[in-house]
Amino acid sequence: MHVTGIIAEYNPFHNGHAYQLRRIREMHPDTIIAVAMSGSIVQRGTPAVLDKWRRAELAIAGGCDLVCELPFLFACRSAQDFARGGVRLLAALGIDTLAFGAESDDLAALSKIAAAIDAPETQERTGYFLRAGKSYAQALTAALQAAGLAKENELHEANNILAVEYLRALRSTRIEPLLILRRGAGYHATKLQAMASATAIRQAMQEASPDWEALASALPQATYQALRSAFPQEIPSPDALLRALRLRLLTMDEAAQSRQYGLSAGEGLENRLQKAAAHAATTEDFLQGVVTSRYPRSRIRRLIPHLLLQTPRDLVAAADSQGPLYLRVLACSERGRLLLRRTRRTGTLPLITKLSAVLHSGDRLHFRKLTPLQQQLAFDTWATELRTLSLPSLTGADDFTRSPSFWKS
Repeated sequence: MHVTGIIAEYNPFHNGHAYQLRRIREMHPDTIIAVAMSGSIVQRGTPAVLDKWRRAELAIAGGCDLVCELPFLFACRSAQDFARGGVRLLAALGIDTLAFGAESDDLAALSKIAAAIDAPETQERTGYFLRAGKSYAQALTAALQAAGLAKENELHEANNILAVEYLRALRSTRIEPLLILRRGAGYHATKLQAMASATAIRQAMQEASPDWEALASALPQATYQALRSAFPQEIPSPDALLRALRLRLLTMDEAAQSRQYGLSAGEGLENRLQKAAAHAATTEDFLQGVVTSRYPRSRIRRLIPHLLLQTPRDLVAAADSQGPLYLRVLACSERGRLLLRRTRRTGTLPLITKLSAVLHSGDRLHFRKLTPLQQQLAFDTWATELRTLSLPSLTGADDFTRSPSFWKS
């Protein structure tokens, strides 16, 4: 059994994702494709455009075989933590290959960068540029360029950054990397086209009257129909969580700040957050009031759901040490069942197909008494409820009643 892993968001599943799957099948026709997919809140810190079960179903319809949820405590993190969590989860499924896209097709060059990042001289140079006022990404890029290892702006491309982090995470495994050159629009491009970016598709869905004709050309038919059916009541509103964020920040005392993941004692970020929240009319206003070269937009946007969910700093540290503690199945094809059977026999993590066998809603009221597995899982469920609060309908799929989809060919 050959298994190819993918770490993905599918937010939503689009033509570029379908292209990646076709390329994998061309190279490994009989491989089983297993995906570690972010759940209700994605890596950039926003509610997913469709719920995680529908996104998983669309991935299966598009050619994947098994979709497991990447726990929130890894999914809504930096590229490094997102990649490490995903690789550890897929390693527990016994994958042979990790497939990923990038703007560069030079695997050797990206591998050299990945190896160099942890070198003492790179860390020293990065520290120098950080002290000079650069963000971490800018400082790391400058350090690598100083060593002649990175081309100008090479690490400013989102998929190149993730590719390097995947390669770093793979260094301690026997998993082979499979680099697939990204085609079509750039990650941040906002124009709809046949190979449009997920950013462009999500932006179109925020319009009062989306250009459905243009969206139809950018999406597989199943995704197009799912978005059309969900619009507008089941599509997250960009500013729906702002009032809750303002209340959280304006009532957060020093004790709460000391426990909060994403805040550091004496850094002063909490003051900027509270001041911005007090005056912001939109989420964009809030971000503009906080973001500086020291506090990048990506960090602040990711911090928002952690503030709302009051993610404890010690819980994240424990998760980083332990890695994902379960394999929660969201959707599975008939071929995927073969991998599930093998995983039940030889896997290193428990499979979860029925949440109530592991966690009940009321258990979360006694959070500190839960096992580490239950604590990670509790945050997945709270992330789903946070996404539901961002919907115009205020109703959505529920972790405690929704079951995985098992597809027949």
